[in-house]
Amino acid sequence: AILIFCWVYVRKYQSRRESEVISTITAIFALAVALISSALLPVDIFLVSYMKNQNGTFKDWADANVSRQIEDTVLYGYYTLYSIILFCVFLWIPFVYFYYEEKEDDDGNTCSQVKTALKYTLGFVTICAVLLLIGAFVPLDIPNKKNSTEWEKVKLLFEEFGSSHGLTALSFSISSLTVIGMLAAITYTAYGMSALPLNLIKGTTSAAYERLENTEDIEEVEQHLLRIKSKCRDGRPLSSRDRRTVQQLEERLRTLRRRERHLESIEKSWWTKFCEAIRPLKIVWGVFFIIVALLFTVSLFLSNLDKALHSAGFDSGFIILGTNLTNPLNMLLPVLQTVFPLDYILITTIVMYFIFTSMAGIRNMGIWFFWIRLYKIRRGKTRPQALLFLCMILLLIVLHTSYMIYSLAPQYVMYGSQKYLVQPMNVTTFVSKDCDADAPEVLFAFLLDQCIVTRTYLFLHKFWFFSAAYYFGNWAFIAVFLIGLIVSCCKGKKSVIEGEVDEDDSDMSDDELSVYYH
Repeated sequence: AILIFCWVYVRKYQSRRESEVISTITAIFALAVALISSALLPVDIFLVSYMKNQNGTFKDWADANVSRQIEDTVLYGYYTLYSIILFCVFLWIPFVYFYYEEKEDDDGNTCSQVKTALKYTLGFVTICAVLLLIGAFVPLDIPNKKNSTEWEKVKLLFEEFGSSHGLTALSFSISSLTVIGMLAAITYTAYGMSALPLNLIKGTTSAAYERLENTEDIEEVEQHLLRIKSKCRDGRPLSSRDRRTVQQLEERLRTLRRRERHLESIEKSWWTKFCEAIRPLKIVWGVFFIIVALLFTVSLFLSNLDKALHSAGFDSGFIILGTNLTNPLNMLLPVLQTVFPLDYILITTIVMYFIFTSMAGIRNMGIWFFWIRLYKIRRGKTRPQALLFLCMILLLIVLHTSYMIYSLAPQYVMYGSQKYLVQPMNVTTFVSKDCDADAPEVLFAFLLDQCIVTRTYLFLHKFWFFSAAYYFGNWAFIAVFLIGLIVSCCKGKKSVIEGEVDEDDSDMSDDELSVYYH
């Protein structure tokens, strides 16, 4: 199912004229690996929760060795998939990208293209090697700040997590990519979370109305051209200023005529008629998405506020065990997990929501390097290189999704629906209680503990400085979302061919749109 989704997703935006087999396979594979990696999170949470009964006792089969083996299996699954991600980001995708860059310049010599692509890819491999070396020897000792019980628990957690230099190096490299994914999420996902629902609610302008306006613009440009060219009827040459104006007007006229062909094609297509028929459904989805976006933002704000008020501070990466300020998602997920597989459905929905909003943000903004626009993302017209960039950005965003889900529901990601037994004062019987930071210290010995912390949580917080970066990144995410919401509210309706026709397009691109809509 994941491969089918990735294939449909890639093919939707792929250029029909510049379609390449290797770039298509690379994009589909990279996106599939990212989605499979995100699926490990609910698996990890389900397993630690499944070991215990609802009354807080362990199941008969869940002895110390079994619980340890299960958690180690999940951890090795993470490292296997993350190793594949490193291979994609630092070797495979860069090689395919540079290969097609060279193919455009040198059509005949395949050997030369491969050599040049390998030369540029070597730079990415060097960066990966540097990250692995830094990760292997970076000090993991959390700075001492105060002698608190919670602080000792945090340090003991990471000591039990393992000290293998190889695994630490891989973890450091993946955490570095996750920080880049965080920046991509702040740039694209936060804006897409506001742009996507409001675009669904506002809809697009009518194709017939745009054609009428476009026809008027064509007539106006043609009349302007005739007025200027009439100046040279008596044999006098046009001035340099008039020649520049004529050139600009002719380019403008070509663009308007392309718009006319595209608008005519869209107006006659069955897809446009179908979209008009389901317009009320789009409004409902838009309202639903904006409510979900606001729910996510409120949950993220409360989670970050909890860390600001109750964590051990910057030197610990704002690590917090348990929650003091609860939020809607953190309360909902443990309840859903008691009915398999409702929590899986919700987590999958959250991941897919992040992907769709990220894609909406990328499509609206394009792919930028600081202030330089590198590529545009348009359905049926995206170049192979842009498609590779798109999938790499989505891959990095999905890497960051695990931390986003932790930020939205920290209690769920740490313990799932686990409970432990506690004996109240002056009471002879034990009562069950949700696992949290108030649990006895024996919880964190990783033997046959009353509560078992997920490997996902430990992996996310292995390096305190990355955790601190994620914390500040969440505040930036909230700010960009609110700014994007204001901008999207102030914008009018989008054109029905928004981004489909630009002055730098060739006339051959008209054929691609016709193929897409017919």
